[in-house]
Amino acid sequence: MRERLVRTGVALVDAEGAQALTLREIARRAGVSHGAPRRWFPTHLDLLSAIAREGFAELAARVAEADREADRTDAGPRERVETLTRVYLGYAAERRGMYELMFRHDLLESGRLGLRETSLPLFARLAALVAELRPGTDPVTAAGALWANLHGLAQLRHWGSLSLATGSDDPAPFVRAALDAHLGPAEPTR
Repeated sequence: MRERLVRTGVALVDAEGAQALTLREIARRAGVSHGAPRRWFPTHLDLLSAIAREGFAELAARVAEADREADRTDAGPRERVETLTRVYLGYAAERRGMYELMFRHDLLESGRLGLRETSLPLFARLAALVAELRPGTDPVTAAGALWANLHGLAQLRHWGSLSLATGSDDPAPFVRAALDAHLGPAEPTR
């Protein structure tokens, strides 16, 4: 039943967004009484955390697949960061409701169901790549600033503000500008 409730929540967030994730609606769609989720999830926050954990697991799997491909092509750290940004922004665009749920402060702050332990390795991966590219800088701060740019880009793109302000919905030039600002200009290709 626990997995059924989580799967139902994942389907609901994909179909209708994070705001639709009420205990009552998840229970209704799972075909159980509205009080049934409390047997497996003592609080609403616990159930939301379990659903968000699925999102982080999927994003981590996408990043791992991109890393395996980068290993096969012997990509350098800059190329790996570029790939990571494409994966991140692609996930944000494809799984909008889940993406919004995953980064809710109340879920991350609560530490429910080890959500931070699921999300932090993704950030640590970015920080490690930044450390390779920018020795002597604080990689956590630089990675945090880059991530904030990417997160803002994902949000502005979703809201339609990016194309309204810039005339373009293509994130590529903005990603390049953010990477150059935080990591230094890319080496010219030969």
